[in-house]
Amino acid sequence: MSEEKIVVIMGSPRDLHFASKIKSFLKKEKISVDCVYNVASAHRTPQKLLKDLEENEKSNTNIIYITVAGLSDALSGVVAGSTCFPVIACPPDSDKYGGEKIFSSTAMPKGIPVAYVAKPENAALTAVRILALTNPELKEQLEKFKQKMAKEVYKGAEEVKKVTQKKDVNRLAV
Repeated sequence: MSEEKIVVIMGSPRDLHFASKIKSFLKKEKISVDCVYNVASAHRTPQKLLKDLEENEKSNTNIIYITVAGLSDALSGVVAGSTCFPVIACPPDSDKYGGEKIFSSTAMPKGIPVAYVAKPENAALTAVRILALTNPELKEQLEKFKQKMAKEVYKGAEEVKKVTQKKDVNRLAV
């Protein structure tokens, strides 16, 4: 049976602060997927990037790539064009560049698919959902996460109800 992992490729070590939220989220939510980090630039070190991808292709591992690169985000397209595994672009500068960043990360030629997810936690969840298609344990962990989120909403609704009822009672007493 093959293993599974998320490989986060950053264009620069400066991206680690943003990218580290991926692994932190998985750990916090007790989702058991191995998450590894690498730095390789599509512009500055294309040979390293291609060599690293080639090594990953040889492994008996189901991989989801999450690319974290700013500016032109060539990294996502080069990774997608060099692998058969899914690629999720999660640029650290999405908030700053908005629509321009979406275009830079996803406007790929036919046959070079790149998904775009702005938040690192959602990129992690997207990767896990893909891996859960063939892993019942991950699917169960995702279901527990969904239940936890739903519980938080119900709890919040009850708190709001209590607060607003108290205000209504105070208004009537005045």
